[in-house]
Amino acid sequence: MWACERLRPLNQACRRLFLTILVSSLVAHAAPAVVATTTDSGPTLTFSQFKPGTTMRLAVYGDSRFTDPSITSGTNPHIRKWLAERIGEEHPDALLLTGDTPFIGAKSADWQAFQNETQSWRSHHILQLPTTGNHEARGGAGPGIANYLANFPDIANHRYYSALLGSVEVISLDCLSPTSVSSPQGRWFASQLNHVPKEVDFLFILFHLPWMADRQSQLFVGLPNPESLALRNMLEAHLGTIRAKVVVFNGHIHNYERFERKGVEYIVTGGGGAEPYPILFRGRADLYRDLGFPVYHYLTIDISHRQLHAVMWKVKDPEAGTPEVEEKDEFTLAANPAKIPARNHAPAASPKR
Repeated sequence: MWACERLRPLNQACRRLFLTILVSSLVAHAAPAVVATTTDSGPTLTFSQFKPGTTMRLAVYGDSRFTDPSITSGTNPHIRKWLAERIGEEHPDALLLTGDTPFIGAKSADWQAFQNETQSWRSHHILQLPTTGNHEARGGAGPGIANYLANFPDIANHRYYSALLGSVEVISLDCLSPTSVSSPQGRWFASQLNHVPKEVDFLFILFHLPWMADRQSQLFVGLPNPESLALRNMLEAHLGTIRAKVVVFNGHIHNYERFERKGVEYIVTGGGGAEPYPILFRGRADLYRDLGFPVYHYLTIDISHRQLHAVMWKVKDPEAGTPEVEEKDEFTLAANPAKIPARNHAPAASPKR
């Protein structure tokens, strides 16, 4: 009240000057860890706590369907909560979520269940980088997306975005918005692929619907769908100019699958607690061969000295009172070598006679 009374006699120009100085002072003292940009060609968000070349740990998983713990159809509250707590114990620097975080996105109570069961993530100051799933829009896309953005403040109200974390860039796409080449999101994605920062060794892409899937998903549910294939084709059209090693993380299939195509690693990780899909067979393209069921799981990714080491941790016995995980898949990727421009060699001069 005192400040307001003192401001009233000032003219409009003085008031603007006073507020500008005040805001500048607060920003200078806050020293924010994230910087946002409005250009389509650069990273949407830059997290300054991550420096190029430093070691970092990430975790990746999705399809948890957080909701009232008394609901046991379509989601497993016991495993869901245990996995969330287990990820907190892994102390990742950042967590990538592949979508379908709530059971009903428009239901505020489901998001409150998410907050309750993931308290350890905030206690350990884990950066949360999500992507939308179809369940984020369940019950109504408008309130569902509003809840999604409100519960992930790290992404600063962006439905699709890129985040620069030192030598890692994450591009998260929105499966609830048009993704064609001519759409705003499609044009933005192409621009991002054309402007991957030179310091990036690993480019991670998040999208809920799979860009590659096992043979049984292709036969029974028509995955990947045309939208996913269009995005995959867009990525492949830019691979010749991207120095970074690319890894695509998808969800939607409540299972774990891994593929490699044209130098890109594709991971389906949807074992966060949603009702698991039965495994009838695995096609030859799937690099994960185990037929064990169910596959509740998460991944850890350790990056050091321009190498990435990933481990898939699978819940041994979902019925156990105190579950345990076992290492069921792992892979190591090296950053692509720097591309050295070809030199123009002039023809050697003829010796003088």
